[in-house]
Amino acid sequence: MSVRRLAEASVQPASFAFNRANAAAAKHWIKKYPKGREQSAIIPLLMLAQEQEGWVTKAAIETISDMLGMPRIRGLEVATFYTQYQLNPVGTRAHIQVCGTTPCMLRGSEALMDVCRSKIHHDQFHTNDKGTLSWEEVECLGACVNAPMVMIFKDTFEDLTPERLAEIIDLYDAGKGASVAPGPQNGRTGSEPASGLTTLKSEKAILKSTRDREAREAAKAAKAAPDAIIAAPVPAPAPVAPSNASKPKTDAPETSPALKTPSKTKVAPAAEKAASVSAPLHSAANANKAAPEVEKVSKQRNGPKAKAEPASAFKAPEAKAPAAKPAKPSLEDKNRPAGIDRPAAVDDLKLISGVGPKIEGVLHTLGIFTFAQVSSWKKAEREWVDGYLSFHGRIERDDWVKQAKALAKGGVAEYIRVFGKKPV
Repeated sequence: MSVRRLAEASVQPASFAFNRANAAAAKHWIKKYPKGREQSAIIPLLMLAQEQEGWVTKAAIETISDMLGMPRIRGLEVATFYTQYQLNPVGTRAHIQVCGTTPCMLRGSEALMDVCRSKIHHDQFHTNDKGTLSWEEVECLGACVNAPMVMIFKDTFEDLTPERLAEIIDLYDAGKGASVAPGPQNGRTGSEPASGLTTLKSEKAILKSTRDREAREAAKAAKAAPDAIIAAPVPAPAPVAPSNASKPKTDAPETSPALKTPSKTKVAPAAEKAASVSAPLHSAANANKAAPEVEKVSKQRNGPKAKAEPASAFKAPEAKAPAAKPAKPSLEDKNRPAGIDRPAAVDDLKLISGVGPKIEGVLHTLGIFTFAQVSSWKKAEREWVDGYLSFHGRIERDDWVKQAKALAKGGVAEYIRVFGKKPV
């Protein structure tokens, strides 16, 4: 699950207060919950704040938490959990949520995202130059049969093409978003087939009121024209009796209709036991022998006589024995990166994505203390460190060398310039 954080302090307003209409709406929502359960109103109240401000600010979360008498951390938990809350400023005229779940992806949602990248901003959650538009990719928006689709505020726009989405974005950017009709954009009605209804075109077969009305009209017509030939209604088919096919066939006395129970003749338990035949002793060898009258030959039913599997037979990966865990490379290996004595000023290696406090401590034991050291690693040295840390290629995937070069050249500012985000 993605990590959701509040916006930077530089864009957070100092305070928050509901306007008069939303303050009344907030009181209405709180009254819907029983006494002692008012905190349940946190979700609709946060939505009111978002509709008023355009996004959910830290001040709004704290103010609403105080209104409901709940710890502020609980309000922060709710706001950061649900993706319906925008925790950063979004476009003032439109924030476009593009559905990226499988049905929409199969119907071309990637092309819709490309339109957003070209007309708004290359990255999600960033506004355009005028601050009027922003976009993000979201999970299912609930109109899979009309895929692909987007949602703008509370309206959905379905059956989209890249060209139609571009037109809608331009209209919202020009302040004419209200002129765009929500729903399918290809002329279809609701979720019916694009060619129109193919079933349930008449209510006659499903509504009793319709059938009764037609019967009354036929009766009136018969009275008005007694000599007219009126088709007699087709009689309903006679009910079919249930089949006996599902009834169990057994010779057990409990279910045999030929026996009438209980019997008038009583048998003593001792006499019944004496007349009974005890079960034969179990023999695994005999149980594994095929009956001669069935097989026409005496042989065992199963066992190790089956032919051995050829060595080239395919085996599923999960059925194979796990491979042995590779040993760590030697500290004396020639490919080990050269270490240095601990300098007076040590770089914060945790700024490199993929390096935590524990990994930083291991690097220090190897004599790695600066970004410049990491940025100079050759392929053999990177492979040695990757094997020593048991990272399975993570150093290459996270591109430690490129990150370290940026941090060594200009610190966090250069990192943001190169990667477009702060180091985490």
